[in-house]
Amino acid sequence: MNAAKKRVQIRQIQTTMENLRKNRMEAYYVKTAADVPAQVETLLHEGDVVAVGGSITLEEAGVLSLLRCGKYRFLDRYAPGLTAEQVRQVYIDSFSADAYLCSANAVTMNGELYNVDGNSNRVAAICYGPRSVILVVGCNKLVPDLKAAVQRVRLTAAPANAVRLHCATYCASAGVCQGMEKGELTAGCGTDARICCNYVVSARQREAGRIKVILVGEPLGY
Repeated sequence: MNAAKKRVQIRQIQTTMENLRKNRMEAYYVKTAADVPAQVETLLHEGDVVAVGGSITLEEAGVLSLLRCGKYRFLDRYAPGLTAEQVRQVYIDSFSADAYLCSANAVTMNGELYNVDGNSNRVAAICYGPRSVILVVGCNKLVPDLKAAVQRVRLTAAPANAVRLHCATYCASAGVCQGMEKGELTAGCGTDARICCNYVVSARQREAGRIKVILVGEPLGY
């Protein structure tokens, strides 16, 4: 990235961090994905019960490897050999974790988090349950406002995740949400495989500091 673009990006990140803090969320910045595990480690305590939402970002940034290092009690949804019922139990147990880690579909420069889920264990944990929620967010997910966040999910996040999860949805085949041209927030396909089921905006928080956002100066995830 050239110097001018980088300066703009840094200013946008600074504005976002300022507004996240106004909304009673903690905000951090790291330059690269390689810097993420060290930042995450400062927000955890040895012996913590930790859990994760489904996230390419956490995998790309090396967070899953950190959580498996033996210092934490990791409720690993990806552990080999788990049955569907055992995975569901991990989701339920995650609500009482000391820390829950995930990413966001979009973060607005107004200091809001926007997330859309199918199973919705991730958005549920963001809203309530775990004592601490840590989101790792690449700069590609930074948007000016909620309207842009909605568009980002419909154009980028949902189609890519539907392909990744082998979901037989319109967006997986067309590369864009079926409800793109409609004004309604929840417009989309009517298939049972749909991954856009619950829509959550996190704005000013009642519990200060429970949600922590690590913004990364590199693209990560979808």
